[in-house]
Amino acid sequence: MGKKNIHVTHRKDGNWAVKGEGDKKASSLHNTQGAAIKAGTPLAKANKSELVIHDRKNRIRDKDSYGNDPNPPKDKKH
Repeated sequence: MGKKNIHVTHRKDGNWAVKGEGDKKASSLHNTQGAAIKAGTPLAKANKSELVIHDRKNRIRDKDSYGNDPNPPKDKKH
């Protein structure tokens, strides 16, 4: 598997889609965003990529990184 990000997007028909970045078809469709996130998480982990979660207007609302985090948290000096 490549390192393509996995997106959870809202569709016009009301369903939530889990789709690999650049794919023409969704991997799966779900009635709720929560179910789509649950289905997309193992795909993102397997790809060592990000799960990109969109809101109902398909604006990015959150990202969960399961690989090389492009913005890792900075270590705090104690």
